[in-house]
Amino acid sequence: MSSLPRIASRIRSLPANTPVTPLVRPTILTRKPILSTASSPSISPLGKPRTISSSLRSTSTSSSKRSFSSSVSVRVGDEEKPKEEWPERVLPVLKDSDVKRLKRQRNVGISAHIDSGKTTLTERILYYTGRIRDIHEVRGRDAVGAKMDSMELEREKGITIQSAATFADWVSPPPPTELAEGATLHGTGSEEGKEKYSINIIDTPGHVDFTIEVERALRVLDGAVLVLCAVSGVQSQTITVDRQMRRYNVPRLAFINKMDRAGSNPFRVIQQLRGKLKMNAAALQVPIGAEGDFSGVVDLVRMKALYNEGVKGNQVVETDEIPESVRALAEEKRAELIEQLSEADETLCDLFLDESPITELDIAQALRRATVSLKFTPVFMGSAIKNTGVQALLDGVCQYLPDPNEVHNQALDAALPPQAPPVPLVPAAEAPLVGLAFKLEEGRYGQLTYMRVYQGELKRGGVIYNARTGKKVKVPRLVRMHSDEMEDVESIGAGEICAMFGVECSSGDTFTDGSTTFSMTSMFVPEPVISLSIRPEGNETPNFSRALNRFQKEDPTFRVHVDSESQETIISGMGELHLDIYVERMKREYNVACVTGKPRVAFRETITEESKFNYTHKKQSGGSGQFGRVIGKLEPMEMDPDTNKDTAFENRIIGGNIPNQFIPAIEKGFQEALDRGLLTGHPISGCRFVLEDGSAHSVDSNELAFRLAAIGAFREAFQKSKPVILEPVMTVEVVAPIEFQGNVIGALNQRKGTIVDTEVRDDEFTLTAEVALNDMFGYSSQLRGMTQGKGEFSMEYKNHQPVMPNVQRDMMDAFRKKQLSK
Repeated sequence: MSSLPRIASRIRSLPANTPVTPLVRPTILTRKPILSTASSPSISPLGKPRTISSSLRSTSTSSSKRSFSSSVSVRVGDEEKPKEEWPERVLPVLKDSDVKRLKRQRNVGISAHIDSGKTTLTERILYYTGRIRDIHEVRGRDAVGAKMDSMELEREKGITIQSAATFADWVSPPPPTELAEGATLHGTGSEEGKEKYSINIIDTPGHVDFTIEVERALRVLDGAVLVLCAVSGVQSQTITVDRQMRRYNVPRLAFINKMDRAGSNPFRVIQQLRGKLKMNAAALQVPIGAEGDFSGVVDLVRMKALYNEGVKGNQVVETDEIPESVRALAEEKRAELIEQLSEADETLCDLFLDESPITELDIAQALRRATVSLKFTPVFMGSAIKNTGVQALLDGVCQYLPDPNEVHNQALDAALPPQAPPVPLVPAAEAPLVGLAFKLEEGRYGQLTYMRVYQGELKRGGVIYNARTGKKVKVPRLVRMHSDEMEDVESIGAGEICAMFGVECSSGDTFTDGSTTFSMTSMFVPEPVISLSIRPEGNETPNFSRALNRFQKEDPTFRVHVDSESQETIISGMGELHLDIYVERMKREYNVACVTGKPRVAFRETITEESKFNYTHKKQSGGSGQFGRVIGKLEPMEMDPDTNKDTAFENRIIGGNIPNQFIPAIEKGFQEALDRGLLTGHPISGCRFVLEDGSAHSVDSNELAFRLAAIGAFREAFQKSKPVILEPVMTVEVVAPIEFQGNVIGALNQRKGTIVDTEVRDDEFTLTAEVALNDMFGYSSQLRGMTQGKGEFSMEYKNHQPVMPNVQRDMMDAFRKKQLSK
């Protein structure tokens, strides 16, 4: 996947006159939706303060042009450098037609933990919006399967493997912020005052092994629905998804699904949202009936009861008669909603503190303001499998999540220096095109590239430019996706999601119309944690390498390399399931049956102490020889949040003792030494190579000499820095019946796990532990055996930690013997 040195970010406020540090080039996108384009001082996405004073004039659709100019001042120590002045930009102006279209456009993703009901919920959304004629269940019991699980493997296993995109139209009341004071607030069951909305939906996988699918979906979406199980509540992958939403500052609604299950308790789930995820969340509904008697919900904003009737719940009946059994609870939760919302919205807070009357419209408007500004999470309830509460959630998406114009996207101009301020992108149809390719698929007609258009218009047959490579390409075919089906279109406007055929590119590439040099960064990609050796059964065919190349291009977390010692092909990924799925797909899609070796863990080596080096590489063999001397230190290094790297080369030479043309060779030698550790041959991480001095010979010094000197110096210093071996540690979450709690805890203790948290519910418990990945192989079958098949677990990578001293000794001895046997 491409990693561009540019970033698109959303503005965050910073008090004026704040001292700032030198600018760096961040690589993780951070966005923040805003309600207006009024300028404000900003802070860089990863916390490095910077003062950017910008002037944005006229966000309306008037004929006046908008301009954008900035100056950046940098303070180093006590000295303030002169302000850098940047050219004033004339920003595109949104026309009435743009505003009208964007106000009724939504881009949302549906994300959750495994088996929370995401795909089932999406199936109901498609049915109620008229996109599909009938409802089919996830595991394909009726030999059809859910629409969004188009892959045969997905229907067999009952899990989502690839994110799937679709689009639908929904008729809903307008956002409450568009209503005048005193206007009537219409609800789901009312047919009055409704307008048509266009919604792009991406259904994402829940399994941690396919987390990149969630990552790249949230990168391009304006809002999300976080689905939770009413029984299990917040689980391990829920926490991961929440972290991803926060990384890209995506506003979200929460939907508590499976309200019909025994043991469902939505208010416990809301407490977990507040406690575990630190969300300001409150219920917008309370359930009518519990578990098997669940029949509808009470809308707390308008205090009306909503029931689903008709064929598969396609009719919403709204009534003022709230059942007496839930009336007191509804009053209590409505007061709680107003109180929680007052903490997030100043306007409502003033009314609340003044004890002024609070109308339905006041609450609804505050809900939208607070949700769009990421200060509040509205919680809806229902049961997708029982066709209850889905239409109200769709209305919530239209009323409370932002449209593309309310989310302020930015790109950096590649023609300007790195410290240049970002350029706001305006979703105007007549603006220069800026789009991001966020996902690739190998389709029946060639490469299918999913794209989000941020600015301008993408047309079929039009010419676009790849900002990374500079190549000019023509768009031969443009489609809207409906799972695995396609609908040809002539053009796609700003703020929309589409796919195009026949355009060769990488995931994360920016496309423009050639009139600008804007670029946006790709999404965050986690490092693989597990590897397998793989070879085809029988003779190797071209399909073997073709399949590996395709999967590697589609999935940035799937890596392939050839081991330099054994000459085996090694595949790496996010977990056993991740790699198993690709091995199975090779057999089905390419007719290549493969044999895999024992899984290998991604060990690392690092240093724990600083050490000095003074190394001279000298070689004389008649004629000009080799000479290079390097002096400096090797020191431990933490992960840099700006670059996402934990290794670095730093040149502190003053006076030119080593000529500048040899410095890149020294850095190359350092990078080469990192590839293969001295303890076990695994890659080295967490160290900084600081070059302080050295010397060169006028005749004998060359790039090779200094590269070898850097490698020798690194090896010398590494041994003196008390090196240790690191292993990946996983956060393991186990859910099992309460009678097996002792056995489960005992088994994790045997695997040297650390119990972090235990939560006991009615008849089952959830246990969270930290266990080394190397000790988790075979745990699935052990858990099934000790819980009579009733237990389940999920793993997520946490970090790398040092192995036990005795394990390190054994690994070093094994590596030494292997080296001597060669």
